[in-house]
Amino acid sequence: MPPLMDFRIASIPRFLYSHYFFGGVRQGVGMLLPVLILGGVFGEYGIGLVATFGAQCLAIIDQPGGPQRHRMNEMLGGALLATAAVTITGAASTYPLLLWLAIIAQCFVFSMFSVFGKRGGLIGFGGMLIMTLTMHSPLAPEQVLAHSLATLGGALFYLAFSLTFSRLLWLREERQAMSVALFATADYMAARSRFYDETTDLDDSYRALIQSQSIMTEKHQAARDIVLRTLPRGGGHGDNERIMLWNMFVNMLQLLDTLVASHTDYALLRRALAGHDCLLFMRDALAKMSVEVDRIALDVSRGKTAQHRSSTKAELRAIEYEIEQFKQQGMGEREPETLALIVQVLRRLRNASRIVGKLADHTAARRDAEPTSELRIDKSLTQFMSRQELRLGMLTSNLRLDSPYFRYAVRVALAAAIALGIVGQLITPQLFAAHSYWVLLTIIIIMKPGFALTRQRNGWRLMGTLIGCILALLIFRITSRPEALFAVLLVACIMGNSLLQLNYMASAIFNTLFVVMVFHFVAPGTVSMAVIGERAIDTALGCAIALICSYVLPWWEARYMKPLARAATNANREYLSTGLRYAAAMQAANAAGTPVAESSTAEPTEIAWRLARKNVHIAFSNYAEAFYRMMSEPQSHQLNVPEYNNLLIQNHIMASQITAAIPLLASLKETPAAMQQALTGMVDLLDDKSPAPIDLPNQFDTTGDMAALAYPLKQMLRASTQIRREMAGVADPPQSRPATAAAA
Repeated sequence: MPPLMDFRIASIPRFLYSHYFFGGVRQGVGMLLPVLILGGVFGEYGIGLVATFGAQCLAIIDQPGGPQRHRMNEMLGGALLATAAVTITGAASTYPLLLWLAIIAQCFVFSMFSVFGKRGGLIGFGGMLIMTLTMHSPLAPEQVLAHSLATLGGALFYLAFSLTFSRLLWLREERQAMSVALFATADYMAARSRFYDETTDLDDSYRALIQSQSIMTEKHQAARDIVLRTLPRGGGHGDNERIMLWNMFVNMLQLLDTLVASHTDYALLRRALAGHDCLLFMRDALAKMSVEVDRIALDVSRGKTAQHRSSTKAELRAIEYEIEQFKQQGMGEREPETLALIVQVLRRLRNASRIVGKLADHTAARRDAEPTSELRIDKSLTQFMSRQELRLGMLTSNLRLDSPYFRYAVRVALAAAIALGIVGQLITPQLFAAHSYWVLLTIIIIMKPGFALTRQRNGWRLMGTLIGCILALLIFRITSRPEALFAVLLVACIMGNSLLQLNYMASAIFNTLFVVMVFHFVAPGTVSMAVIGERAIDTALGCAIALICSYVLPWWEARYMKPLARAATNANREYLSTGLRYAAAMQAANAAGTPVAESSTAEPTEIAWRLARKNVHIAFSNYAEAFYRMMSEPQSHQLNVPEYNNLLIQNHIMASQITAAIPLLASLKETPAAMQQALTGMVDLLDDKSPAPIDLPNQFDTTGDMAALAYPLKQMLRASTQIRREMAGVADPPQSRPATAAAA
């Protein structure tokens, strides 16, 4: 690793200025206000706590990312489901058999909400959480209505609080979303810089790059949703900030395109430049830019203008000098494609450096700034935003044994039945609710649709609970002052919510501490070593049940790997097809001397190509995440690993070289016949359901500008051929049928 990496922004400042911490503050304050108001002002601590549970249900759903309208709809739906869960559970709470059936049924139904994706899973989890908290104490029939209304009131209060909070602090929220995307981009750049370091292993570098790209794709989509919902209006309030965010977003995508297009055969590059310092200069230039983007991201989140600037001029000039030396040594005649490749790397590093400088300039948010003309602002941009599809048919169509969501719901329901049965047999009826709810709470928190994630969370949850219990005991020994303990409760609540998506074990520590503190305030004097020990034992029991049930009807990732690999391949095929149409339209516009903005075909095809680029990143990320989840499962269920790993790499190479080749094609007057034949053949090669084309040309003109285009075309041809071969060599999994919702 280069020394420059030591100067990257530390994790703590990144976290404190991130929307994770900002969201945690919003969630923590919004959750606790109902009990503070109803209890502190009116003395109704019991009803206040119920209202807080309703608010907590919505706080779980109120996660960063996604359009505001979607979040509001999700929270409204969550409020209604939470109220229904309280009503059903409360009405059944005095009838053991009826309660047992109601809990199992709700666990199954709410678990099926994962069919709607990540946000649907949060809604389902919120419903199961409030169901579990409601069964803590049996409710008399006359209490059920009061609890239901208090839950609904607390949920609606949180909804109003969250929307008001976001409305008043919209700029900070949007800056933080952009900041998180920039931090992810900086991490991606750092991962790319390792390819130019001869001391690193290429396979390890690929794994790190693909994982950082998956994270970056998610963060870019969250930033895209934020930016496109607040496009510059032209002179409106806060328009200079909207222009800043828009320009930064466009430049961030340009930077990503430049980085992706610089992907090459690094093994060949290392062999060609062995013994030269050129690779070191490339590595250091990219590492410097990564650190600079890191600093820009922090300044964006703090609302400050970037002051510190680092320059890559020395590294770029050193690369230029090395290239001149190569030319004098005859590389242009001996290896023209290799020399063209090195020149392209230099050009893209120079272009990346220029874009990073523009990103730093945008942080000033000047009043005279204008929206960039790189992409026209119009209604066509709405197709780039996240889509939310919620249909009843998505639930009913997955009520089958070959659906991973159905299997997950069955596992959760079975674990709940076992937990309630075991606890009911081991302890007295008086203590049944007090223990069973904590065991069940552990199960619903741990169990996830994927086996690997369930097993991973099992250890994290157990360790987090134990550490949280020990911390609680230490705090009670240090102080018993109510104001100090309430401060601990508030901090634990905020940190537990903030760290949920970043560090699950740390989140479990703070959530355990929060729950213990809540019990102390609800029932002073009842929290003791024995009670905390019981919670630890209940957690261990819940972990054991969750782990055992994760082997029931498991959905191994290998069963869905080929459909995901095919989806990534099809996305690349569409990316190439739309890119060729865009290049043809640009060539026609150039020949006619028509500006792109005035062309009836060039601009629509450019939008289609950009949309296909976004889709290929998402499809590739889904495939990569599933592959690495499979690698975390038992080895006996890791099927066709070499083939799927090669498909992962070749799809990544294919997308990178398409990004590099299409702009070069678009700048030509016409595509040479041999290149056109090869490109058309590649589209057919990526369709494993059509006959494979034969005798595709693999030698192209390497004179002048053609040398820069010949290399990516050869890489694309090699990648598409290997993708075709690997897809044919991997058998379809038994009873494989794509689920209704995305596997991710």
